[in-house]
Amino acid sequence: MRAAFLFWMFLPAVAFAQEPDYVGSGRCVECHTVEAEAWAASHHALAWTEVEARHVAADFDGARFDHDGMAVEFSTSSDGLRANVTEKDGVTTEYGVHSVVGIAPLQQFLFETEPGRLQSFDVVWDTGPRQWFHLYPDQDLPPDDGLHWTGPYKNWNARCAECHATGYEKNYEVQTRSYDSTQSEIGVGCEACHGPGSAHIDWTQGQTLAGDLNEFGFTMNWGRGRTEVEIQQCAGCHSRREAHGDGNPIPGTPYHDAYNLAVLRPGLYHSDGQILDEVYVYGSFLQSKMYAQGVGCMNCHDPHSAELKADGNSICTQCHSPVGNPEFPTLTTKEYDTSAHHHHSEDSAGAQCKSCHMIERVYMGVDGRRDHSFRIPRPDLGLGQDACTDCHQAEDQAWAAQQIEEWFPASTHRGPHYGTTFQAALDGRADAPGALLGIATDTAQPGIVRATAAYLLQSFGSADVAEKTASLLSDTDPLVRANAMVLQRQAALPDQVQRLEPLLSDPLRNVRISAAKEFLNIPGQALTPEQQEKVAQGMEEWQGAIANRLDFPETHLVLGGMALTFRNAPAAERAFREVVTLDPQRTEAWPMLVQLAQINRGPDAARGVLQEGLRVLPDDPGLLQLRTQLAP
Repeated sequence: MRAAFLFWMFLPAVAFAQEPDYVGSGRCVECHTVEAEAWAASHHALAWTEVEARHVAADFDGARFDHDGMAVEFSTSSDGLRANVTEKDGVTTEYGVHSVVGIAPLQQFLFETEPGRLQSFDVVWDTGPRQWFHLYPDQDLPPDDGLHWTGPYKNWNARCAECHATGYEKNYEVQTRSYDSTQSEIGVGCEACHGPGSAHIDWTQGQTLAGDLNEFGFTMNWGRGRTEVEIQQCAGCHSRREAHGDGNPIPGTPYHDAYNLAVLRPGLYHSDGQILDEVYVYGSFLQSKMYAQGVGCMNCHDPHSAELKADGNSICTQCHSPVGNPEFPTLTTKEYDTSAHHHHSEDSAGAQCKSCHMIERVYMGVDGRRDHSFRIPRPDLGLGQDACTDCHQAEDQAWAAQQIEEWFPASTHRGPHYGTTFQAALDGRADAPGALLGIATDTAQPGIVRATAAYLLQSFGSADVAEKTASLLSDTDPLVRANAMVLQRQAALPDQVQRLEPLLSDPLRNVRISAAKEFLNIPGQALTPEQQEKVAQGMEEWQGAIANRLDFPETHLVLGGMALTFRNAPAAERAFREVVTLDPQRTEAWPMLVQLAQINRGPDAARGVLQEGLRVLPDDPGLLQLRTQLAP
């Protein structure tokens, strides 16, 4: 079993007796001048800035942008930067630019559409050719669409701010659907990674520190031997996940106490784990041999400038060379940066390590992101994407596979791969769970791969699968534990209780919440009073996490489903009503709302809701079927 997995068993939860206060990066600059200088020009420091900070690169000197029936005129006035927006429905509104997001390769701008509510505008500035462009040019997004820039999915407070600010708290008010968000500073400041600094200042003045802080007065420990903790600190923002809290967790909080990481599921990743949607690195890196052997973010990235420590292939040859690196003794020492290895012309794009081992995908129109699973190209798998045909687009995967076989005839890297098993399961071609079970229980596989196998095993649910995956519930990797629980639903009730109960006391909150969800389907009378108490505590944690996401339409879909589980039709109707209030285009919510209106208030009420839904979604098949059924 790999050392990276064993670490999870000894990673403590964080609960400080008295949390220090945030003091602002300005206080850090006074002593830490070299680090502060490197940080000040970084993408972290400039992740979110005030207009007055003078980092605006865009043209606000009368520039105009037109797209698909909407138009924007950008200008500067005595009140600051302005945007005069004419929407597709002909309505024109002038907005003041509240603040600026990012520095390169694009800049976004935030508008305060109502007090406290910040929305990220879809027309953004490309810092390369220096021009305005639309982030979603192929989408038809009228103002009443939930995906319009004024809708819930482009809301800065809920969707983005926590990773662009320090000491952020969202503070959503459910009754008024408004925000009173706060932060210690905008941008990713020193304390976003090190933790609040007031106790550190006390330490510099000779004051006694609380026992639960480190020797310098911080909540987060950085340094040699802390690689896994450091990776998790970075991963809080550099991952595709669901947050359990209302803002930034205190730095040093274990990742799985604060977040639910997405596994390699369809729509986010290709079946072999390569990036598809924007997944922000962590899920890719967890698949890599580098992670398994103890490589961390800061082996390649400077923590303050956030730049690579070396240019080009030099970043790789600091380890992958005839000299090697004594920190990673399992690495084969040989010449890698040579045409005998990469088989491309020197100084060509194909000779760059990243071209073959870190495929690039472009998000937000112009922002290229590299896959951090650091994989060997496998066109022989025939899974539809590989580094070779990324560049050689006129060729197919069979050609690429033949080239690699000719270059490396004795390679040991063309064996079975989990991607083929996952693809078969996704395509419905797997007629038995054996291959997925083999991956899920293979501790030589990365934890995120094993967790994905457990996720895909749901369609093969049975008492036999439940028994064969019961060992996963005590796995050292919390992602495996969290994703394996659902497979116990087909076990006998006493077995379910016996196997799942210990997870209600798991040291990590995400696992406890996952366990609490499973007890929704277990009758209370099947539990002892002590077990019922544990379940209640787990449910309270889950409810707390849900309460922090009540500005998400998808949260109310979950609440509606829970209410239906408990046969509470009025609560279910309220939940689905909130879904369509936040996002009128949620097609799965309207038919449920119509049926619940009929249950709760009769056919006339159902017809009224039906007409309301048809005005928004006139061609929705579910609503049209209900119209036939509800015809007088």
